[in-house]
Amino acid sequence: MQALDHARYLALREGAHVLEADGTGDKVLRLRDGSMLKLFRRKRLITSAAWYPYARRFADNCKTLAERAIPCPQVRQVYRIAEIARDAVHYDPLPGKTLRQLLDEPSSGDELRRQLGRFIAQLHEKGIYFRSAHLGNVVLTPDGQLGLIDIADLRTYRRPLRKAQRLRNFKHMLRYQEDRAWLLGDGHAVFANAYLGAQATCNANELSLALA
Repeated sequence: MQALDHARYLALREGAHVLEADGTGDKVLRLRDGSMLKLFRRKRLITSAAWYPYARRFADNCKTLAERAIPCPQVRQVYRIAEIARDAVHYDPLPGKTLRQLLDEPSSGDELRRQLGRFIAQLHEKGIYFRSAHLGNVVLTPDGQLGLIDIADLRTYRRPLRKAQRLRNFKHMLRYQEDRAWLLGDGHAVFANAYLGAQATCNANELSLALA
């Protein structure tokens, strides 16, 4: 993690577009060159972020995903900005649109549901547990691949996920009503069938209970 003094931070931030902020300050910036700066603050004095900062986790997760052939952002640098008590990760965003942005487009039909089902199965088979899995964090790239963004809380394992982890991950995916309606509404079974066909751990009954 590289130290970034306040003057250099302000120079980096100059002309940036604020994409996300809260009462404590900026959270995500699009810089002048199109790259991104994501800032993290330590919310509690005693926390795992003290020894393993979220900016570092984000960068490590990008490295692991790339090694496992999952499209994701490309990290340039990880910073500690002491003067504003923030850590930051500077990265090139994954090009494309999120699946949530595509919901109203003609291309967001069964083929995309099928592709997503196979993609989630691929993640699980590769030992990737994405607790923040939802349609706003999955990107369809210009070359037609699916990839992940906003991955600071992603966990990776050396073996395929256990059945319980997979089913719990589906619960996370269905937290948003808009996502649930697109994935499962009108009797859609395409997503679930595609997932089941691409893995060998969960059966149809177990998955149906998780998606209920």
